[in-house]
Amino acid sequence: MHPHPQQAPHVSVVVIGYDDVAHIADAVRSALAQGPAVREVVAVDDCSSDGTFELLTGLAGTEPKVRVIRRESNSGGCGSPRNTGIDAVTSPYVMFLDSDDVLPPGAVDALLAAAVKERAEVAGGLCVRRELPSGREVPWQDRLYTGNTVLARPAELPRLVHDTLCVNKLYRTDFLREHDIRFPEGRFPYEDFVFTARVLAAAPRLALVPEQVYVWHVRRSAEQLSISLDRAGIDNWRARIEACRTAYEILLSAGQKELARAARAKFLDHELRMYARELGLRDAEYRSAWWTLTREYLTEYDAADWALNPAAPGRLLARVVLASPEPRDLPRLRELAARPARLCPPYVRAGDGTPIWSRDLPQLTLEPYLTRPVELLPLAVDGELRPRTGDTRLRLRLHEMYGRLAEARPEALEVEWRHREEGRTAQRATLPLTPGADGTWSAETSVDLAALGAGTWDLRLHVRLADGTARDTTAHARTGDGRLRRSAVASLRYGVLLVQPYATHSGSLSVRVAAGARGVADVLRNRLRRLLR
Repeated sequence: MHPHPQQAPHVSVVVIGYDDVAHIADAVRSALAQGPAVREVVAVDDCSSDGTFELLTGLAGTEPKVRVIRRESNSGGCGSPRNTGIDAVTSPYVMFLDSDDVLPPGAVDALLAAAVKERAEVAGGLCVRRELPSGREVPWQDRLYTGNTVLARPAELPRLVHDTLCVNKLYRTDFLREHDIRFPEGRFPYEDFVFTARVLAAAPRLALVPEQVYVWHVRRSAEQLSISLDRAGIDNWRARIEACRTAYEILLSAGQKELARAARAKFLDHELRMYARELGLRDAEYRSAWWTLTREYLTEYDAADWALNPAAPGRLLARVVLASPEPRDLPRLRELAARPARLCPPYVRAGDGTPIWSRDLPQLTLEPYLTRPVELLPLAVDGELRPRTGDTRLRLRLHEMYGRLAEARPEALEVEWRHREEGRTAQRATLPLTPGADGTWSAETSVDLAALGAGTWDLRLHVRLADGTARDTTAHARTGDGRLRRSAVASLRYGVLLVQPYATHSGSLSVRVAAGARGVADVLRNRLRRLLR
């Protein structure tokens, strides 16, 4: 019988850092602020050279709970300092915290209470990604943390493999030590993938809570991007594949076949789609290397892997990669990799009427789309925004897909604009869809740019069908002449608006609006700064 979490300090928080003197104090203080449940904060400095160790030593001098360990040499990764922390902690439970993130109030109490009550070796909670400096928060794998859940073993919820983070969880220290669960040593990007696979392979009892327990700070403008954000080099993709392969092998060798299969599915649905969306940003050398590495890894998949949900966008994307020795159809693959997915024309059939990917790849059939529910199909809508003084028009065109949409009879498009940083929505409207002779349905509406105001706005669509079902999607960005231009638009409210319709990494239509003379000046100043670099 374990004591109530408020009766004794039960938790050690391991904070790791390297050359992060600007942020690590906030991380340590957020751990100390968790209250009496925290016995100690073990701060592991990975041989910093910027004053991080000296700052931590100063904190330890005023905070009795803080214990500082300095590694003799820099490991080049996050795994080794976390392992140092595992070896050093003295509490029944341990958590991990990175130097540039924070624990929100009540995080330790929420996880500890669940672990003690349910006698769980692992307790997990909701992590949010907080974009800085805007402060916009995006939940991470929130489908897993909608309520209080207890699992006798991880295989009861295979989707657990999608939450590869180690930092939004509390672990029984003796569980980690008894099963020799450690992080990969040295420079091993995506070390969380391997650690989490080792945890799941040991089949712990788990308790999941809906409370927010970790704030992951995303600093996209930082000089040194985090590993998860720094995806421009091919070595990052190579490391990601290796981490996914290792996680799969760990689960399979432990007899966790269902979890291993789910891990392979996750690679197709998450990793493959994320990197495919960004291929258009890379040069030809990167694309060729990416394609080769991906094909090599996908050849390790077996028939059972492919049989699972064959109409899923990631599986179709993977089959295109396997079917072609060289990069191809990248704009179309980018749309398929979007969230929600869009399968853009052409919609080609073989001689016997079977839907296929293209004339060049007739062996790649799309038969699953003939039976998949229409509300789950990767519908394609073209969106064109033409900024004009007085009347800016949004034109939308929904494409037919192998006759399936005509059967479902599309009735209307519900549209809304969502502010990317603030999350608020504006200018919702329901537009009737008009069928055309070319097998498409169209709709059109006005957009009040001044009412939107300054910021980045993403277009969200809801396709309503006659049977009452609906499909959420986004619009594939298009213009009449194939280019997206920045326009200056006169405005009674602001004087002038600078409007830039653009395509996101996944090809979706969005618009940037700069309001007033000051907003326009800021845009021009930033553009000049980029040109002078």
